[in-house]
Amino acid sequence: MKRAVITGATGAIGTALINELISNGVEVLVVTRRESKRNGVLPVHPLVKTVFCPLEEIASLEGDGSGYDVFYHFAWSGTTGKARNDMYLQNLNVKYALDAVKAAKALGCRTFIGAGSQAEYGRTKERMTPQTPVFPETGYGMAKLCAGQMTRALAHSLGLRHIWTRVLSVYGENDGESSMVSSTVKKLKSGGRPVFTSGEQSWDYLYSGDAARAFYLLGEKGIDGKTYVVASGNDMPLRNYIEILRDVVSPGAELGFGEYKTETEPLGIRADISELTLDTGFAPSVDFAEGIRRISEKFDSEQ
Repeated sequence: MKRAVITGATGAIGTALINELISNGVEVLVVTRRESKRNGVLPVHPLVKTVFCPLEEIASLEGDGSGYDVFYHFAWSGTTGKARNDMYLQNLNVKYALDAVKAAKALGCRTFIGAGSQAEYGRTKERMTPQTPVFPETGYGMAKLCAGQMTRALAHSLGLRHIWTRVLSVYGENDGESSMVSSTVKKLKSGGRPVFTSGEQSWDYLYSGDAARAFYLLGEKGIDGKTYVVASGNDMPLRNYIEILRDVVSPGAELGFGEYKTETEPLGIRADISELTLDTGFAPSVDFAEGIRRISEKFDSEQ
């Protein structure tokens, strides 16, 4: 891979992937909205070029004649809150994913890699694998599943290789402010007392830099037509993760376990990444405590 395209690049995975690609000498074309408030987090480097294009116009992207190799599609609207069940919005996301495949073809890419979600599985007590039955419960999960299937069919009809991923919980320096990790770090830094469920459910967290390396390796070695679970493959009770986070950010701070109530049983996630490892050689290298230290240091530097 010498040249890559990324949509939705301002999130934790996208910014980390840009840095991963740069470190491997890959030129990067970032597709973003001009009005995005997060454009300031995009890495600045001679290998990085930005083109402003909203999702609804992505099918109009044209190449410069030199061609790209891999198209990474992360852009997606309505990922949090009530928007996850806005069926009309989620349906539009499927259309935009298909438009992204057409853009990949126009830009001369050979491979399209889409970012799906663990929400495609719904609730399962199994370790999530590419073969685990999928029963999405939200419009978001349904749309991700549909996008994966439809973009594969369209990509193959256009002569493109297609790889779909189901991403579990990724955390990192440029994660959204509402994520559990980001919001808890912020609250602890301000002397607050965060509250949680009991935290007994199993969870799998993957540092964004490791996720970026997984996506880079998929661009290099991923097998056409396959779906991969992107996770650490190592799980433990969510409470343990939260206590590690507390010990790094604010040792001794009080945590309100069991004080946050939900109407349904809290979701648990566990993953089997053996196919990802077998095909690409991927293995996570940053443990949770180190990842939190990096987030904490970045938080401090911005204050």
